[in-house]
Amino acid sequence: MAGERQKFSFDTVFDAAGDVTYAAPRPKRMYTPDEVEQIRLAAHAEGERTALASIAAQQQVALAGVAHACRQALPTLAAVAHEHRVGSANLALACARGIAGAALDRFPEAPLQAALASLAQEIEAAPRLLIAAAPELAERLQSLLDDTASNLGYAGAIQVKAEAELPRHAFTLDFGDGQAAFDPEAAAARVTAALTAALAAEGLHAEPLIPGAQPEPEG
Repeated sequence: MAGERQKFSFDTVFDAAGDVTYAAPRPKRMYTPDEVEQIRLAAHAEGERTALASIAAQQQVALAGVAHACRQALPTLAAVAHEHRVGSANLALACARGIAGAALDRFPEAPLQAALASLAQEIEAAPRLLIAAAPELAERLQSLLDDTASNLGYAGAIQVKAEAELPRHAFTLDFGDGQAAFDPEAAAARVTAALTAALAAEGLHAEPLIPGAQPEPEG
């Protein structure tokens, strides 16, 4: 501020006897080589401390950025992982359908033989066994079933009837006291539903389930 008085500072103060009681330090103008080396080392150490502090601060900023990027990426990674699982499940279902279809084309009577073997105790006392099958399957079953029934010890009569409304490779068994049925399309649908439920359960416990990403039944 204009007109403000400034205090005068004395470089040297004397007492009443004329002795110096205070002398302001004067900048040193001459240094020995050892002093120069000490000053250089001190300056180097101070510069190193300052640089390390700056580096540590930069590292903290960088780590915070990495953590933020990871938090942003996790939902995307979860979606990618879920999409991969769903795609793998669909591929497995498609392969299984292809293999099962080829096996049924090659051995269409195999499921019926397995069903008879599994139900041997239930049908052994039945006087009659009625089998309804898709027409292309019914044509080749009668002689085969006679041999299968003989091997199982079934002495009852076996009647095969073609049912046009049954899907390909499907059949039903009626042995008086019970019934059994096989429909490959329905079986494939049940497998797909079970796999979809398993993916949904995993999604609920591990990662959020992605809506609309369920395995789609093969047409």
